[in-house]
Amino acid sequence: MSRSTATSSAGPTGDAILLSENFSINSIDSQKYDRVSRITGSNPDVKFHLDIAHDLYPMQPGETIELVLASTLKLDGSSDIGEAKQGWRDIDEMPTLADAYEYVCYGKIYRFEEAGVDSIKAYISFGGLLLYLEGSAKKLTTLKHEYVYLLVKKV
Repeated sequence: MSRSTATSSAGPTGDAILLSENFSINSIDSQKYDRVSRITGSNPDVKFHLDIAHDLYPMQPGETIELVLASTLKLDGSSDIGEAKQGWRDIDEMPTLADAYEYVCYGKIYRFEEAGVDSIKAYISFGGLLLYLEGSAKKLTTLKHEYVYLLVKKV
């Protein structure tokens, strides 16, 4: 899948975008928690499970989303990790990558597993809301143990 138009000429430079994929939402499980749903989606290369605050960002099976993992929200690609730990919404008053997305979280990649010959599993926590990715090592090799932003929008 290609990178988002928000990350093209006006987007972050360098290696700021770690993953940018479009996914079809396959199912939504809202039965375990009052305000959190587990979204399951896939594309030909990667599948995912994402815990999401459904009252803030409702989704439906069959919708397509763009899911991006980025190391910074700054459009010039410079690091904002020190600032982000204080609250990513207060980074500065300049435009950021978050302006092009509808749902943004900040979290940490905390575990990797091999899932076969050319497949990787990655686990990311956004303050207790979890993201599980499984897919092609080619697609997921840019991920490493680090802090990342999750950016989501419907396409």
